[in-house]
Amino acid sequence: MERILLLIVSAVIIILSLLQSGKTEGFTGAFSGSKGLDLFSNSKERGAEKVLSNATFVSGALFIVLVVVTLLNQ
Repeated sequence: MERILLLIVSAVIIILSLLQSGKTEGFTGAFSGSKGLDLFSNSKERGAEKVLSNATFVSGALFIVLVVVTLLNQ
């Protein structure tokens, strides 16, 4: 049962990550040191971006819990 839930949560995380808008200039911006990649900036998310961000965070936490439970039950 835990493995099925783990697969579902994994798919949800992938979908939510793909739905989020890009915060950099793309793949090359991540490696070129552009200003768009600032992990500690004070950018406020609003509306749908905040909902997707929170849902991704909750899904990630649930994923970690399910991995631990699955490993303990083996």
